[in-house]
Amino acid sequence: MAEPATLVAEIEALGEKLGAAKASINRRFIGQETVVDLVLGAMLCGGHALLVGLPGLGKTRLVDTLATVMGLKGSRIQFTPDLMPADILGSEVLDSAADGSRAFRFIEGPIFCQLLLADEINRASPRTQSALLQAMQEREVTIAGQHRPLGRPFHVLATQNPIEQEGTYPLPEAQLDRFLVQVDVHYPTRATERDILIATTGAEDAQVHQVFAGEELIAGQAVLRRMPVGDTVVEAILDLVRACRPGEPEGAALADVLSWGPGPRAAQALMLMVRARALLDGRLAPSVADVAAMARPVMVHRMALNFAARARGEDLGGVIDRVVTRVMRLEAAA
Repeated sequence: MAEPATLVAEIEALGEKLGAAKASINRRFIGQETVVDLVLGAMLCGGHALLVGLPGLGKTRLVDTLATVMGLKGSRIQFTPDLMPADILGSEVLDSAADGSRAFRFIEGPIFCQLLLADEINRASPRTQSALLQAMQEREVTIAGQHRPLGRPFHVLATQNPIEQEGTYPLPEAQLDRFLVQVDVHYPTRATERDILIATTGAEDAQVHQVFAGEELIAGQAVLRRMPVGDTVVEAILDLVRACRPGEPEGAALADVLSWGPGPRAAQALMLMVRARALLDGRLAPSVADVAAMARPVMVHRMALNFAARARGEDLGGVIDRVVTRVMRLEAAA
């Protein structure tokens, strides 16, 4: 009986530490609690997040604040059309010694960090975007035939402007699937914007302090994976994901709406994110309500509307909301 009691104590201690981290983050990134929870949740799950929003909404400020609060070594890459893979990964240079000998020396690129901000990721060419694929999935890169591990932990927080599409390269589906969640960053409310004006236009900027260290975040990720998940929650995840696949019997109603639906990686991401939401909320186990809340950020970038649906003005968020409502109603009836 010691193991459950120990796990409860670890979950409660981690929840308190996360509360302190959120309080520190909110001093510089005012309001937008949902955005903070989703990004922190993705990091607790050991994953990456895609932040989608207009310029000037504080996405870069959030990532910079997270690096400080979580005690991680951060790097920023501004993605541009002329960015090359070597600008991200690094390259080998030929050095000459005093005795006349020569040898190759590897110079690390900015990807060798713990928290990488990939700013405006869709502005780089597909060749450059693909340089991140191995790093995001395997936490290592291969350069000149040699495998080089990245920092531990390693998280990519990428930003994307949803409006300006001229001169951009849409992310391929394989890369989108590597992001655990898509975080939509919206305009703040009037009250929040007032607080932002007062806090950021004075003589001094709000200061944040370190709450976590890299080793503590890794330990927290291990605790999250040990959180119990009830059978009803597991079944709700499966019902929801399969109901969004037009090729499955459960998703037959969406055959005239979707080109494709979420794969098994979406179900894995949903399983992790419902735990993270419960943990950030101070609970010991997730509920079916967590599944409904996490459905959109986990699945919206893992699905695609067909041409007819786009012509009708459908949007993926609305489709997911309808499926969630139907599946949750069936779950309640069962």
